[in-house]
Amino acid sequence: MTTTLSANPAEGTQRSDLLIDARSAAELVPLGAVVAVGGSGSLLQVPESVLAAVGECFRQTGAPSGLTVVHTMGLGDHTGRGVDHLAQRSLVSRFIGSHFVLSPAEQALIGANEVEAIGLPAGTISLLYREIAACRPGLFTDIGLRTYVDPRQQWGRMNEATQTGISELVSVGGRDWLFYPWFGIDVAIIRATAADADGNLSMDDEAAWSDNLAIAQAAHNSGGIVIAEVKEFVARGTIPASRVRVPGVLVDHVVLTDFPNQTPITVADPTRTGLTVNAPREIDILPLDHRKVIARRAAMEIAEGQLVNLGVGMANGISYVVLEEGFLDDITLTVEQGIYGGLPGLGLDSGTAINPSAIIDMSSQFDLYDGGALDFAGLAFAQVDRWGNVNVARVGSVPIGPGGFIDISQKASTVAFCGTFRGGSLDIGISPAGVSIEREGRYAKFVERVEYVSFNAEQALAEGRRAFYVTERAVFVLGADGIELLEVAPGIDLERDVLALLPFAPVIRKDPLVMDSRLFDPARMGIRPKPRDRSTRRKREVRA
Repeated sequence: MTTTLSANPAEGTQRSDLLIDARSAAELVPLGAVVAVGGSGSLLQVPESVLAAVGECFRQTGAPSGLTVVHTMGLGDHTGRGVDHLAQRSLVSRFIGSHFVLSPAEQALIGANEVEAIGLPAGTISLLYREIAACRPGLFTDIGLRTYVDPRQQWGRMNEATQTGISELVSVGGRDWLFYPWFGIDVAIIRATAADADGNLSMDDEAAWSDNLAIAQAAHNSGGIVIAEVKEFVARGTIPASRVRVPGVLVDHVVLTDFPNQTPITVADPTRTGLTVNAPREIDILPLDHRKVIARRAAMEIAEGQLVNLGVGMANGISYVVLEEGFLDDITLTVEQGIYGGLPGLGLDSGTAINPSAIIDMSSQFDLYDGGALDFAGLAFAQVDRWGNVNVARVGSVPIGPGGFIDISQKASTVAFCGTFRGGSLDIGISPAGVSIEREGRYAKFVERVEYVSFNAEQALAEGRRAFYVTERAVFVLGADGIELLEVAPGIDLERDVLALLPFAPVIRKDPLVMDSRLFDPARMGIRPKPRDRSTRRKREVRA
């Protein structure tokens, strides 16, 4: 005797209220709600249509208002899309995010003290979603200890309007931890590629999966609602189970998007999604300028077989240098959005990669990073002080936020901080003769003491981690007595172009070396990764 199993387990169910328009979705957001917005990095998987509808609904009706908006990464394109739709006085009472620089309206509200704002490590927010979903007490993490997110420092507060942070300093097992207590999520707004008639979501045409599953689970188990914005609505059973990234049982409503782009500048690129088998692709090499010089010098610190992360900004070009030099396949590049392998994107394509070898959830990626797996990281900097501390979170009244910087820099074995020696209208000439300063930058990036510590140099030294500070005219290394000058570029006058512009005297143990002349030549350098350090894994086991 037999019975028949349906080809689709949900066959026969009716979801008549599943598909709604963006305005109807906006009207579902309650007053004072905690709203978690999915997506990561520029407009990757950002629910643009629903966010725009919420902003327009507030302008027309004054509701919703008093929202607490949580977003893992910076969600914008500098032109008003993404979270900037919500950046209106009274619509939001507090932003909790890791990065604000892509959203000028959000930055302006925070800078003007018209809204509370807490800037946290991206991994902290991403992993906290999972703790909320499991209804555990909260997140215990050591990421951010002795940085500006520590309650003993700025507590993550991005402006004077913010009086309290959301973490506690606790001791467990004889160690200090930051504890972020559970809070409920009333509304989750996420973006996927397709939804079927049961609400199952696929992300086949997305360049990253972000933390959409964790967000949806957190909202569902908080008693909240999940709104998914998608590019297409398909029949029941159309999406194979292995390609469902968020099960339909977690999704309350679906909205068709009017902004189907993968990124602000890429509408659709199948080489970034990992859905098809990778094929060779021609890539333009970077033009020789001061950015490429910095990226080249940082790349010289990478060793064979290393697991590597490259941040946005100046350090991003390291991947293109490695490709040009022919050792991209000798290392594994990763991106915090969950990407492995391939060539990480630049600029507003950041957070993606061409020809990735694997894509996983962002929360799982931060588990790996926070556990100390990274061998090398290339990261940008806003300020460096005499002791080697780095600030990327806030400069003057401008809130920036750390993104994944704290997660990555606090645990990577070696970090190369990449940036120009000075900022503001700096004009640098590069030639085979070296570096010429055509117009000096208006403001200093090397300072006596950074205010917002995003990388704690003392802690790195105590844990045996290495740090380099790579600029177009000089290279420094972290030492016990502060930053030590290692190299100076040809064409640079050490006294006039470096020492006279520093507010402190760097450590100089011997005459600095001249930076490798190949850095300034348009031809391929011919560099190779350093020999593999086979002691790295043993060192991690000792630390654990």
